[in-house]
Amino acid sequence: MKNQIEEVKSKFLSEISSVEDEKQLEELRVKYLGRRGIIQSLFDKLREVPKEEKPALGKLLNELKELAQGKYNEKKLEIKGKKAKVESFVDLTIPGRLKYTGRKHPLTQTLEEIKKIFIGMGFEVASGPEIEDDYHNFEALNIPPEHPARDMQDTFFIEDKIILRTHTSPVQIRVMESKKPPVRIIAPGRVYRNEAISARSYCLFHQVEGLYVDEGVSFAELKGTLLAFAKQMFGSDVKLRFRPSFFPFTEPSAEVDVSCFICGGKGCRVCKYGGWLEILGCGMVDPNVFKFVGYDAEKYTGYAFGMGVERIAMLKYGIDDIRLFYENDFRFLDQF
Repeated sequence: MKNQIEEVKSKFLSEISSVEDEKQLEELRVKYLGRRGIIQSLFDKLREVPKEEKPALGKLLNELKELAQGKYNEKKLEIKGKKAKVESFVDLTIPGRLKYTGRKHPLTQTLEEIKKIFIGMGFEVASGPEIEDDYHNFEALNIPPEHPARDMQDTFFIEDKIILRTHTSPVQIRVMESKKPPVRIIAPGRVYRNEAISARSYCLFHQVEGLYVDEGVSFAELKGTLLAFAKQMFGSDVKLRFRPSFFPFTEPSAEVDVSCFICGGKGCRVCKYGGWLEILGCGMVDPNVFKFVGYDAEKYTGYAFGMGVERIAMLKYGIDDIRLFYENDFRFLDQF
């Protein structure tokens, strides 16, 4: 029995040294010091040993029990001290941290607002691939190889005739190839151009282009559509100004300015004291484009327009650097 006492002592000391929390300590107490624990079972066996051995064995058992109880008390104080030390670093008077609430990117907000306005005017939303072929991106839009208009759209080439689209106009071609008039769509999406990154230009940006083709579509309808858009986007007091311009896929073509909604057209820093802000380009679809998609240019007419989402957002929110949209700085994004 003496060997059993020594074995229990050794196991107890080994197990209590690895105890790390109050739960483990309580389990160890029940196992060794409980009313049905290992040490109590040794006391029960004491009545079975010869009388002459009982005093010596009884002394060893009492010493084991005292040792176990003492080590238990020490461990209990040690665990409580560690817990108190950890809790002392918690300052309950500090205000709690608010969870960050996600929100939509300012470009997403602007794009959704643009789409909502045109959908309300009867336009459908169409999409197409961002990796395009040269034919849909240029040739079918009346921009043949070596045409000077290609110089305005410095392009990322993946292969000889495969590129990252430079505008969303290819979507218009793909829709007209698959659908007969009437066609009334907007084509929002990302586009890519190999431009030097600066406060006013970036290697990728977002466009929304529109197309309406049917019998008897006129420039007056184009002006009315864009005026309705501008009033909903920038306020009911804005005015439009159309300036003659050139686009290979429209004829006649125009640049469209909106009266500055910041100063009311009087002149300010935003409009560079001119009273007008350029927002988009537009025009009547060139008959040559209809030939590429199999439309009868004698029967159908149409108009097209295109705007940069970043441009609209910068004007609307007074942002002076396009790079802010892509830097993921919460100090900027939290404002929207």
